[in-house]
Amino acid sequence: MSIPAQASDAPDAEPDGPEDRLRRFATIWSRATFPSTATSMTRPEFEQHLLPLARRLSDILHARPFDAAPANKVGAALVDAHCTDPEALSSTLGVVDSYLVLYCGGNGPVALSTEDSRARCARMQHALAGGFTQALRERTLAEQEAIARSALTARSNAEQALHATEARFRAVFKDAAIGIGIADLEGNVLEVNDTLTRMFGGLDHHVRSHKLNEWVHPEDSPYVWKYYDELVRGEREHYRVEKPFYRNDGTVLWTNLTVSLLRDSEGRPEYQLALMEDTTERRLLNLRLRYEATHDALTGLPNRTLFFERLEKALSADDGSRFGLCYLDLDGFKAINDSLGHAAGDRLLVEVADRLQSCATAPGEMVARLGGDEFVALTTGPGTEQEVDELAGRILGVLATPIRLDGRELTVRGSIGVVEGPAGERTAAEVLRSADITMYRAKSAGGNRFELADAEADARAITRHGLTTALPAALERGEFFIEYQPLVHLGDGTVHGAEALVRWCHPQHGVLGPDRFIPLAEHTGLIVPLGRWVLEESVRQANFWQERHSDGGPLRINVNLSPTQLHHPHLVAETVDVLERSGLEPRALCLEVTESALIGADDDLLKPLRQLVEMGVDIALDDFGTGYSNLANLRRLPVSVLKLDRSFTRGMQQHPADPVDLKIVEGIVSLAHSLDLAVTVEGVETGAQAEQLRQLGCDTAQGWYYARPGAPDRIHSLLLADAV
Repeated sequence: MSIPAQASDAPDAEPDGPEDRLRRFATIWSRATFPSTATSMTRPEFEQHLLPLARRLSDILHARPFDAAPANKVGAALVDAHCTDPEALSSTLGVVDSYLVLYCGGNGPVALSTEDSRARCARMQHALAGGFTQALRERTLAEQEAIARSALTARSNAEQALHATEARFRAVFKDAAIGIGIADLEGNVLEVNDTLTRMFGGLDHHVRSHKLNEWVHPEDSPYVWKYYDELVRGEREHYRVEKPFYRNDGTVLWTNLTVSLLRDSEGRPEYQLALMEDTTERRLLNLRLRYEATHDALTGLPNRTLFFERLEKALSADDGSRFGLCYLDLDGFKAINDSLGHAAGDRLLVEVADRLQSCATAPGEMVARLGGDEFVALTTGPGTEQEVDELAGRILGVLATPIRLDGRELTVRGSIGVVEGPAGERTAAEVLRSADITMYRAKSAGGNRFELADAEADARAITRHGLTTALPAALERGEFFIEYQPLVHLGDGTVHGAEALVRWCHPQHGVLGPDRFIPLAEHTGLIVPLGRWVLEESVRQANFWQERHSDGGPLRINVNLSPTQLHHPHLVAETVDVLERSGLEPRALCLEVTESALIGADDDLLKPLRQLVEMGVDIALDDFGTGYSNLANLRRLPVSVLKLDRSFTRGMQQHPADPVDLKIVEGIVSLAHSLDLAVTVEGVETGAQAEQLRQLGCDTAQGWYYARPGAPDRIHSLLLADAV
């Protein structure tokens, strides 16, 4: 339905603020439902009555975690306000569906996506309708009880005031809005009112031609006929059930049925009195709302809610059954959305959903859409070890055929994470998390394939995720510290400088090396503040060395620069700021950049490095020899130091040294010196290595032969002992 909105006239409402939008929603709601409300309030009074209910709906929409159940109370409050006409419920659901997200979707502390807002709104409609239905049912049952008591009183007083009682009973019996029928204890129908006749299709003889025990329906509650037998034997005074009946045209009539026992003046059971409320339309509405709340609007597949219900049911089975789960994510779907538009992407998803449904047709199999381009397929039964692999293969098979959209043939690829196992060992959330991790492993391996879940791989991924989420707080709490490894001059064995190496003192995992968290910091962007902190601490320490150890202390500090920092627009300004505040000379700082980060670097990327060099800062090309860069490019790079990767010198640990390694290192050193570049060697672990490198003309070295990374006060404590 479509209802025009009016601006709020509340004097204290901020124009177009959350309270103003909430009042507009309440105004629309009151105008939609007031005509079908039996109340003594005026419409403005009714609007004020609905305002707190509207606020409650807005709060439920934005609640975290989301729970639609409190919307039950809003439906019950409508009944309490005498909004008992079915049209009032229909109007309310229409207003909530059309206007709640529009006017209240932005009122919460965190903005909701359109898809999430609509899904929440659909579930709230279902809960609201349920609360309305339950409250209306309880109200109706109370009325039914009153009618039943009136009927019983009329029958018991029949001998004393027959005429007056009969008149009152007939008035109630004939004009009641619910169906009323009277039968004897054998089940023969004696009297029915017009309402009950209309409920069964309008044919009086159809109702009277049946005994009560003939009205059996396959969906009867197992207790219905047990209660009936107890009632006709006089063991029960009444019972209430939800019961379906077949009408004379074969359609199904759903009712709230109350049956009471009528006794004679001496207390002996004599008749049955049945009161029926037609709930067919209400039930269909609930089923529709349930379907909308549990199925994806685009593809018609079961959604996340229904899938979790099925998965939890499969995992809770205690009959020794197993389950298999395929978690599918389309490869490159974002590129299709970006190039062809979201409408084409939606049509592609519908076609993919149809193909996936054709793969899961066996008993115990289902396909669902979790959202976006993520789908899941579930299979259950005793033989899922083989069945789930076959299911994953079928999925990749049906995706292999190109999909034709707008004259184009699109090749769809997918990555699948497969989890299989016995029921009862894991929760649904754990299974889905494992499948998600495994799917990303398949995607990292190139996609268009499926991978089987591996507990160790899951544990590593969970640990990586935990470290990633803990990084920001770790920096704030001061959990990082720096160790220093001396740089030794090969000519005279003196300490030439030190490389700063950051460490993470993790509360659970202990001390972690940079290989465990630097890639995570790069991925999240935290490497920029972390790198600045390392630079500040290292420069501060270097300045302390210069002041306290002027007699041969470290002349420079080497600090690693990540690719992300290299692209940061404030690299030069922040470096200048750190040096100026510490008082350290720029020539005492050397920034190490990996060779791979400078492969193919253009002038824009090299510009900040050139600016730093002009200030006096040295640039070292780290891990030289691993990036396959063109040696001729060394002439255009603003570097003054080559740090030779340890892979070139590992063959020098034995005696005699590998002659090929000697020739390679000799050539690199000769080339570097011809370009006025100093050569530093990493990973020196033996005295033989150190001597060979000295003879080859290398300038400085670092490694466990000299010292392991350690505290700053141990920078001069050289071991000079073989580490292998």
